[in-house]
Amino acid sequence: MIKTALKTSLPILFGFIPLGIAFGLLFQELNYPWYFASLMGIIVYAGAAQFMAIGLLAAGVGLFEIAMSTFLLNSRHMFYGIAFLESFGNWNLRKLYMIFGLTDETYALMTSINVPKGFNKKKYFFFITLFAQIYWVLGCTIGALSSEILSFNTEGMEFAATALFVVLLIEQWIMVKRLLPFMIGFIASFIALMFFIDHMLIVAIIISIGSILIFRLVNKSHDE
Repeated sequence: MIKTALKTSLPILFGFIPLGIAFGLLFQELNYPWYFASLMGIIVYAGAAQFMAIGLLAAGVGLFEIAMSTFLLNSRHMFYGIAFLESFGNWNLRKLYMIFGLTDETYALMTSINVPKGFNKKKYFFFITLFAQIYWVLGCTIGALSSEILSFNTEGMEFAATALFVVLLIEQWIMVKRLLPFMIGFIASFIALMFFIDHMLIVAIIISIGSILIFRLVNKSHDE
């Protein structure tokens, strides 16, 4: 199971390692000890929020403001968690960790794969979540340790996340093979971009979830 989970999580590795290195390199410009970058990867574990924190810390913003900004930026994860309340099993330390470790990438991956026959679904998802965070922490650590010996241009590194999501999108299409969910996502994203650009992601998620619920209710009423 561990070997299979490791193989399944490789697309995340190829996105997280370079992004984590970029974060570690940029974070060291604040002149903190190198292990602070690793600790952020372990305790915070939120890519976009960690990059945002670099600018906020450099500007001398207070911890409360940073915490609130991080909460708002990652509030989309509340919607992700609803889909896995049962899949993550009973409430225990493992489930709490899996909730903590549910990122955009792990959510996309775990909703697009089939759990191999005979595997415990909860344990399988746990190892995928664990490996994903290991990749991120490893990237952050490499970047922080390399900052004093490497001259590294981070321009264009954000494309690693874009490429990762393209791969996950293809995996979703192979699994689902239904046009409607993708059309809903596209239209919701377009509306959010046009009218709510400062909160595009959270608005797009709300519109998508609302639209899917409406479609399900309509289909259910027709069946009855």
